[in-house]
Amino acid sequence: MTFTPKKYFGQHFLKDSRKAKEIVSFLNIGKCDKIIEIGPGKGALTQFLISLKADIKLIEIDADAIDLLKNQFSNIEIIHADFLKLDLNSIPWKKYSIIGNFPYNISTQILFKILEHRDSIQEVVGMFQKEVAERICSEKKSKKYGIPSVLIQAFFKCDKLLDLNENEFNPPPKVKSSVIKLTRNNVQDLGCDYRKFVEIVKTSFSQRRKKIKNALKKFTNLSDSNLDYMMSKRAEELSVAEFIELTNIIENSK
Repeated sequence: MTFTPKKYFGQHFLKDSRKAKEIVSFLNIGKCDKIIEIGPGKGALTQFLISLKADIKLIEIDADAIDLLKNQFSNIEIIHADFLKLDLNSIPWKKYSIIGNFPYNISTQILFKILEHRDSIQEVVGMFQKEVAERICSEKKSKKYGIPSVLIQAFFKCDKLLDLNENEFNPPPKVKSSVIKLTRNNVQDLGCDYRKFVEIVKTSFSQRRKKIKNALKKFTNLSDSNLDYMMSKRAEELSVAEFIELTNIIENSK
């Protein structure tokens, strides 16, 4: 059965089976034996997932890809859905891992949905545009450190594992790609209001060239002496722990 990649789904299929096998090997099956693959496409990763002793569900938006997958993997459940619109609570698993060659045009949205369901997700092995992968995994004081870095690293350990060139995909994307692994840490509660934490992180980085005291002008009563050492810094200089501290001070200064 012939299958043509669709640009509107952001499909770029991995051609190298050795790389596909390596990507699957990054999963820690001993930690979690339930796996969701997002956007399996032609099954480059799926063919190696089936050798694992795990329960697997595939989430695919493309009906043509589903027909292909059903012919290859008749014993695996395939959910025909847009991952971003799918209610993950409908999947009867308390804990699971996620893997996928994520469409680059929605990869950040995928990350934010993963954050929403962080208490169910043990780990994520995902293919991203290299620039996005570096932003997720970057540390403070880096120009690539930003909103995704802080929000993801608050709940996940981030590791960049593998780089891939454009010619390793069909069709070749216009950017280089990287595989990263997100491993859920033990943080259940940040110790601050999570929604306020997100608001402060986003506001701080919306004016990343400005010092914190200028970026956060919308918040009143920022004269607390505990803030003095942070006020002269820019957002990219604050760690996750410092953003949590900042959130608590702002909340308590009302």
